[in-house]
Amino acid sequence: MAEIGTNIEYAKTLLEQGEVVAIPTETVYGLAGNALNVSAVTKIFEVKNRPQFDPLIVHVPDLEAAHEYTLDIPAAVKRLTDQFWPGPLTLLLKKKSIIPDLVTSGLDTVGIRCPDHALTRQLLSELSFPLAAPSANPFGYVSPTTPQHVNEQLGDKIAYILDGGPCRVGIESTIVGFENDIPIVYRMGGLSLEQIENVTGPVQVQAHSTSNPQAPGQLKSHYAPGKKVIIGNIIDLLQQYPAHATGLLTFQSDFNSPFQFVLSPSGDLEEAAQNLFTALRAFDKMPIDYILAEFVPDVGLGRAINDRLRRAAAVDSF
Repeated sequence: MAEIGTNIEYAKTLLEQGEVVAIPTETVYGLAGNALNVSAVTKIFEVKNRPQFDPLIVHVPDLEAAHEYTLDIPAAVKRLTDQFWPGPLTLLLKKKSIIPDLVTSGLDTVGIRCPDHALTRQLLSELSFPLAAPSANPFGYVSPTTPQHVNEQLGDKIAYILDGGPCRVGIESTIVGFENDIPIVYRMGGLSLEQIENVTGPVQVQAHSTSNPQAPGQLKSHYAPGKKVIIGNIIDLLQQYPAHATGLLTFQSDFNSPFQFVLSPSGDLEEAAQNLFTALRAFDKMPIDYILAEFVPDVGLGRAINDRLRRAAAVDSF
């Protein structure tokens, strides 16, 4: 298993040697490597068993660093960074050639973000390169929100997990790009559409792709646990699936089941987002065959939660 600790200097040394390290962010834990080192980036894909047509997000300590790796930062992007960086916002920008094509899957744009986690921002500020860092889990599986989640899945493949405690947001960053000055959300996440539109005005949503995605995290079947996820009305679903073989994932409702996870008894969408991936992982350790889930209210962070549920179930309706 990987060593877990808070030694930034050790993490820095490993990264400078071209190794990969798990790092904390406010959203989920990332599997990080030197974004300018093709060998290190290749290790990320190998450790995750991630297809190379799925691009990676590049993490920087601040907007000034983002200028080093992108060709242009439009005024609308600057307004977003002023408001939401550091934070759960990834911006899709035209890349400079210094960013390897492997990072962007051959696209001329790169996803850039400044994470809102003190430990990782300190690490980034001490490095001479940015970090490519998708979620620190096997490709397609539930994203990790604690060091233990990372160790359970990748502990035999990496040397070190930088321990930043449980992730505060618990769901990946929102990805925003611009086409003809129109803001487009490519992945819903920890920053709500309402928050973005308060800065940019109306946005378009283009949040999934079955192949050759234009941004990270767009694949339709993703964030999936080892059990089959079925979404609908829990009461109706319980008529179709045997109770002893099913886990129940609810927003607020308590069905008094031994195999149940209530995302937020108080109906708080932020709490529900924090708990989502932990809940999906918990079901994998239960003696069940199915996870019966219900959507949360489709507002604010609820849109991102519902997006992840759809992908976990790989349903057709987006």
